[in-house]
Amino acid sequence: MKRKSLPPDPEATDPQNGSKANLLGSLGPGLITGASDDDPSGIATYSQAGAQFGYGLSWVMLFSWPLMAAAQMVSARIGRVTGHGLAGALHAQGRTLLLRGMVSLLLIANVINLGADLSAMADATRLLLPLPQWLMVLCFGVFCIWMQVFLPYARTVNILKWLTLSLFAYFATVMIVDVDWRQVARDLVMPDLKLDRDYLTTIVAVLGTTISPYLFFWQAAEEAEDVRAYPKRINLLNAPEQADVALTRIRNDTLVGMGFSNLVALAIILTTAATLHVAGITQVQTSAEAAEALRPLAGEFAFTIFALGIVGTGLLAVPVLAGSAAYAVSETFHWHTGLSRKPSKARAFYTTLAVATALGMAFSFAPISPMSALFWAAVVNGVIAVPIMVVMMTTATKADVMGPFVVRGSLLIGGWLSTAVMTVASLAMFVMMTL
Repeated sequence: MKRKSLPPDPEATDPQNGSKANLLGSLGPGLITGASDDDPSGIATYSQAGAQFGYGLSWVMLFSWPLMAAAQMVSARIGRVTGHGLAGALHAQGRTLLLRGMVSLLLIANVINLGADLSAMADATRLLLPLPQWLMVLCFGVFCIWMQVFLPYARTVNILKWLTLSLFAYFATVMIVDVDWRQVARDLVMPDLKLDRDYLTTIVAVLGTTISPYLFFWQAAEEAEDVRAYPKRINLLNAPEQADVALTRIRNDTLVGMGFSNLVALAIILTTAATLHVAGITQVQTSAEAAEALRPLAGEFAFTIFALGIVGTGLLAVPVLAGSAAYAVSETFHWHTGLSRKPSKARAFYTTLAVATALGMAFSFAPISPMSALFWAAVVNGVIAVPIMVVMMTTATKADVMGPFVVRGSLLIGGWLSTAVMTVASLAMFVMMTL
């Protein structure tokens, strides 16, 4: 394993002492997971929400934060307690047939998302540089494969952490444009709810973008990965004395990561609401199209920052999408798994990662519109999100899997509430498809 270049273990010191250094040091899987949720596909969804409904859907980001955090905290706990990713934990329970079905659909959804993200990154780059789209897709895809396959695990994680800074681009843009903050405050706490089809469809799209199945697999797998990578970490079933520090770190990491994710999404909604919606532009097909529309309305600087943010978030999201697929497939078939392993020791895992990215690159050139690609990705995610969440929650409450660390109390309530909301959202999506 590639352990020599690892930074100090954030669990080596107690994060409960409240020091700033320890809090920052404890940020890892949760921060990266949350930041990767604001991928170019998500940016397109949030941009459409702001362009079409102004500030009217800003409340969704406030509403979804605790739900998203609860679901991700449950998945992280499974990884840290058992030392296995989500797929590995299900495989250990003998749920092979169910697992293979869910992972197959996850792989399809991730490939579609990979294609949409790579295409959006290339389009955003072309707004800044006169380069062919195929070349940009190739460069971005190859770079992401190279980073995960050939760089040491610690360096890969550090690059992903640094890439989260690209999301600050959207805080910069929202401060540049003229936002009606009084209206934002009203819509956050007293939204004007509607039973309009377009309104409900956009809410479903935002929730589906915010609470995505691949995020569960990634964060659980990264917690298990860190157990293998850090020499002194042991899964909590075999080292319960590590629980207090580990679970506190997971809580802090996840709350900050998901909060950061939703604040960025809110900033994108507010930016497009204050510019595109006010100018009467209510339809946005891609994140790059949103950036281009900002140029005459918010100025060259806002346009450039928004476009660069698309590229930065894509470089973060593509490895997470490909990595979550590789973790899920490899654990399903009980292959050697993990970015902390050398390629020669986990050939099938790295092959799956590279093939998923390559398929995404190929899909980006398919004769299908970006919105259609995102639509079908949302459909597939809608099919698998609820059963994955149900299985995840039942797994987290099983004493034979989690030992004394079964999920209970407010986290249990939050996890099931998140599952219920996603169930309603998924059913609503399919009902609206038939209308």
